[in-house]
Amino acid sequence: MRFDVVTLFPEMFSALTQWGITGRAYEQGLANINLWNPRDYCSDPRKTVDDRAYGGGPGMVMMAKPLEDTLFAIKAAHQSQNVASGPICLLAPQGEIFSQKIAKDILNYGNLTFICGRYEAVDQRFIDRNVDLQLSMGDFVVSGGELPAMTMMDAVIRLIPGALGDGDSAIQDSFMNGLLDYPHYTRPEIYENLSVPDVLLGGHHAKIADWRRQKSLELTLRLRPDLIKSARANGLLSKEDEQFLRTL
Repeated sequence: MRFDVVTLFPEMFSALTQWGITGRAYEQGLANINLWNPRDYCSDPRKTVDDRAYGGGPGMVMMAKPLEDTLFAIKAAHQSQNVASGPICLLAPQGEIFSQKIAKDILNYGNLTFICGRYEAVDQRFIDRNVDLQLSMGDFVVSGGELPAMTMMDAVIRLIPGALGDGDSAIQDSFMNGLLDYPHYTRPEIYENLSVPDVLLGGHHAKIADWRRQKSLELTLRLRPDLIKSARANGLLSKEDEQFLRTL
């Protein structure tokens, strides 16, 4: 999976390339992360990437030309490396809310360019001319697109075959089957007078699977009932699931 990231702060992405699961995937070549600073493609001595907004108002607006020139450089790199260019994604508050489904869609693209906005906004003409999709982490505002981009990239990289030590780990994550994950326990067997559920100690795999499915349904109904509705609408609940839900 290849990521090209347009950012004024490429140093921030060391959190992805040097640490944990994403760092190992980067070192192994499973995730190819390329960082592009628009200031490197400015022609003026001050490397100007922003200016005041027409019509007035607070804050600065990222200019179209430095961003567009950066995209030209990215596409040239793709051509020289015989790489097919993927969609161009702007991280923006008005974007579609990111989800596990979108993470899987991005993995299928094989190549994605993230535009990390800064300041008040990005010139709309750049968006209209170049951006294929817009994504957001939720209904809140952060200082730039770098943290959302890193979060989304982490979610995608986890799905790359070989990125996790155990391939089943990603399959069992929350949201992969439309529900929240079931509770997990480890040693000691008793902690502060709280015991691990007996079913997990018995070694009966079918009973353990049933218990985990029921706990997943129970937690989802209690904490995210909207996911139950979505799972039902998408045909992800079995007759046994529905029977158990009626007992809660």
